[in-house]
Amino acid sequence: QVQLVESGGGLVQAGGSLRLACTASGRTFSSYAMGWFRQAPGKEREFVAAVSWIGARTYYGDSMKGRFTISRDNAKNTVYLQMNSLKPEDTAVYYCAAHTQYTTVIAGTYDYWGQGTQVTVSS
Repeated sequence: QVQLVESGGGLVQAGGSLRLACTASGRTFSSYAMGWFRQAPGKEREFVAAVSWIGARTYYGDSMKGRFTISRDNAKNTVYLQMNSLKPEDTAVYYCAAHTQYTTVIAGTYDYWGQGTQVTVSS
């Protein structure tokens, strides 16, 4: 049993920045990889970023490279998503997810999900 809670979403203007956080409870945080996904109205859930157990490897979706950074602090049981140069097309609900065995971009393979946090970027 793992619970994930996202925070840090909000309304920002295009070009602005936000930092999302996801805090885990229920199990040892360092035992699983973490990912961020997002879903906009009428669109499929999209891979955003992932980080391995220790944080040695990171992966990003194509549209996120150069703008977003994923990191983790295992001592705080928290994974972060720093989002810079935000665009209106980044507007979505952002979810964090935990994978108990692998670092992957495939949403369907993740074992636990948070409830999401809304990010809205105005033009």
